[in-house]
Amino acid sequence: MSDLTTFALDLHRVAVPDPDANACWSPFSVASALALVREAARGATREELDLLLDGFDPGAVPGVRDLAVANTLWADDCLPLNPDFSLTSSVRRADFSDAKTTRKLVNADVAETTRGLIPELLPAGLKFDGAVIVNALYLKASWTTAFKAHRTKPRLFHAPGGDVEVPTMKTTARLGYARTDGWQTIALPAGPGVEALVLLPDESLEQPLLPSAFDVGGTTSVELSLPKVDVREKFELRDTLKRLGAGTMFTPRADLGGLSPDPLSVSEVIHEAVLRLDEQGLEGAAATAVVMTRGRSGPGPDPIVVDVDRPFLVAVRHARAKAIYFLAQVATP
Repeated sequence: MSDLTTFALDLHRVAVPDPDANACWSPFSVASALALVREAARGATREELDLLLDGFDPGAVPGVRDLAVANTLWADDCLPLNPDFSLTSSVRRADFSDAKTTRKLVNADVAETTRGLIPELLPAGLKFDGAVIVNALYLKASWTTAFKAHRTKPRLFHAPGGDVEVPTMKTTARLGYARTDGWQTIALPAGPGVEALVLLPDESLEQPLLPSAFDVGGTTSVELSLPKVDVREKFELRDTLKRLGAGTMFTPRADLGGLSPDPLSVSEVIHEAVLRLDEQGLEGAAATAVVMTRGRSGPGPDPIVVDVDRPFLVAVRHARAKAIYFLAQVATP
């Protein structure tokens, strides 16, 4: 569905399983980056992304003032590209053997689009061996009716770890409002074509949230107390996407032939987002990088989980001759 509500809720349930943790991410950025991967995909890889994105078309979203969106394909100098791939007009070439420089170039480009809110999307030590599809976006919008700063005061907030005082804005205005399936939804209009929905559960964030909670009808008078918000989060979404059924692109069976005649697979999907709400309006930025490697190598099988949480031994030995230099028993570290 083009409004991304179902996609957003499905991904949120898997990516943010802890209801007691702060989190922030951009469904539009993730879906936009995956839509470009879908365009490059063939066979089962394409079918899985079609099901996950359910017809999402980033081009169908009307333009919004103060919204900046950039889609860029970073490709290794030696990687041949199919000329009919849509991002061929936004290709930036780099020497992927110089990973440090490539990372700096991509991060600087993302930082420019996001107005400096996301300066380091790609972490140090990341390997580059094919191509990287990057979506970056920035949005700033003012409330149609601003909160009055003098009404912002410390108020109690019932956090999972106990009550805390937080700066809380307050207004009384005609706002979109709905109560659906145990949730209250308040719509705050912000500039042309933008609104912020505040979704408040009757009990806790663990209760089910359905797409119907995002449907807000007419306006009514609402006395709203809303904490100021400043949330940032970074995700590695590979395992999340695999759990949602889009796992083939991470395996040697990946088919991304629409991008290049060389075999490619996805190794990582990195996402970062920040969202701020204050008396004047909202500001948000997000970026998603889909890192592709040559040879359809993929990341390999899921790692074996080993928790060293009980007494253990340590042997220090010569790697070739196998002579043991030290053997230690660790009963209490």
